[in-house]
Amino acid sequence: MNQVSTMAGLRRLAPYLRPARGKFILSAVAVLGSMVCGLTIPLVLQHILDGPVARRETGPLPWLVLVIAVLGAAEALMFYLRRKLVAGPSTLVEARMRADIYAHLQRLPISFHDRWQSGQLLSRAVSDLSTLRRFIAFAGIFLVVNTLTLVLGLVVLFFLAPVLGVITLVCAAPLILISTQYESKYAVLTRRSQDQVGDLATVVEESVLGIRVLKAFGRGPHLARRFAARARELRGTELRKIRLLATLWGAIILLPELGISAQLLFGSLGVADGSMTVGTLVAGITVATYLRWPTDSIGWLLAETNQAATAAARYWEVRDAEVTITDPEHPADLPADGVGAVRFDGVRFAHPGADREVLAGVDLDLRPGETVALVGATGSGKSTLTMLVPRLADVTAGRVSVDGVDVRDLRLADLRSVVAMAFEEPVLFSASVRENVALGAPGVTDEQVREALRVAQAEEFVDRLPWGLDTRIGEEGLSLSGGQRQRLALARAVVGRPKVLVLDDPLSALDVHTEAEVERALRAVLSGVTALVVAHRPSTVRLADRVALLDQGRIAAIGTHEELLKTCAAYREQLSTVDDEPAEVAS
Repeated sequence: MNQVSTMAGLRRLAPYLRPARGKFILSAVAVLGSMVCGLTIPLVLQHILDGPVARRETGPLPWLVLVIAVLGAAEALMFYLRRKLVAGPSTLVEARMRADIYAHLQRLPISFHDRWQSGQLLSRAVSDLSTLRRFIAFAGIFLVVNTLTLVLGLVVLFFLAPVLGVITLVCAAPLILISTQYESKYAVLTRRSQDQVGDLATVVEESVLGIRVLKAFGRGPHLARRFAARARELRGTELRKIRLLATLWGAIILLPELGISAQLLFGSLGVADGSMTVGTLVAGITVATYLRWPTDSIGWLLAETNQAATAAARYWEVRDAEVTITDPEHPADLPADGVGAVRFDGVRFAHPGADREVLAGVDLDLRPGETVALVGATGSGKSTLTMLVPRLADVTAGRVSVDGVDVRDLRLADLRSVVAMAFEEPVLFSASVRENVALGAPGVTDEQVREALRVAQAEEFVDRLPWGLDTRIGEEGLSLSGGQRQRLALARAVVGRPKVLVLDDPLSALDVHTEAEVERALRAVLSGVTALVVAHRPSTVRLADRVALLDQGRIAAIGTHEELLKTCAAYREQLSTVDDEPAEVAS
């Protein structure tokens, strides 16, 4: 992970704040104006007590009371304006940052998503951004304004009576030291808490998505204990945060109270010996009381700032992750008369930081319109090889080309418009059947969707669904059988009529009869399409024009199914390990 200093993370929010900078400034001005109105009221009160009240003159009183009412109304109005001014921009900042992190997650390579827990990504895109919105809309503004209010209040107190200002300053100074001391400790606990929230979200997500497995093996109580343990860890961290804040709040409440007591003592003595007027004492106490909120809020605002800074750091950890698979600076174009020829030249691949290469020099040609089956032991690199064609990963060395053009020289959109893929684990979304299939080629008509469903032998079961193409399938398609999900995923892959079709064993959940129907449909409808198919069943291998055996990261043998059965012992051994049908029967 890319570690980002906490305060630097907050400073990097500036580009998001800049479009609405004017409204944020006006909001701060409104808050400051309301504070000024509040601090002016004690001065008017002093004038009333030391003027008309002391002289027993009632004439000016209504006007002075009216001034206080106007100042109070202005204070309330400015608070309203602050809310109104900041609500829209702060939620807009949150929405833009959430859209940016979502778009960035789509651009990041598969290797990034393999390393990160989904719950951690979810907490950064949801709860951390909500924390930042609250800071932008409230804590950030008040941290500045309350500090200015404290300074302005001290100026007013020194103007009224220096002794009152000194007492307030002496009691306020330790608060800054105490808050600074607790800030670093609170920052550590805040980061730990937010990471634990991500871990907890991951456990919940896994338990929901894997509910069938948990129930089937009776492991629900086990995961419940795991969830409870994570929840207890989070609770412990939150309690430590609360204990830290409780100590801080104790000091924040005690010191101003002591200050007001000292002001009453020295002020009363001053009134008694004539060095201070009653109006000055009342105004000073009123100002000190008014400063309670800015003073009391310091600890809470610093805690909110720490929490926001940690949330910003977590956000930038993801946003700063490098997008390694991008469009080239000077992209090439596919030939207008391209036929879908695919070539692997000395292809090597190793996962970042891994000591061992998954692919160690693969050479393979797929002729236009040819179907090549890829066979190999588990872990031999079959799925990795298929991912290189649409650039879900990039080669470490060597070259993958389509119609003679290196895939790294093509725009991703151009490459993926001619290369389609269906995975071994079909992923469907909480959307209608139509939307799931059309995901493979936006803008296709209903007739094209139905044609793709016919190819995948899925039209019949789709028509039996309650609303046909409009039927919404559950999350990840769990309301469907494994075979139904795979057929929809296959329909999605072929709906755009790609020139190159990559199938990572997408037929594994189909029964033999349905698989044969799908294979016949593929042969009939996708003639002329170049296909690379990861195969485990001999029946699937027979779909191919040629078969390539992948062993220890290299193509160990290539030929027709019958040729390899006769000449390659490793191929015969590989097929004999599959619980489908004996190799000699398949031949």
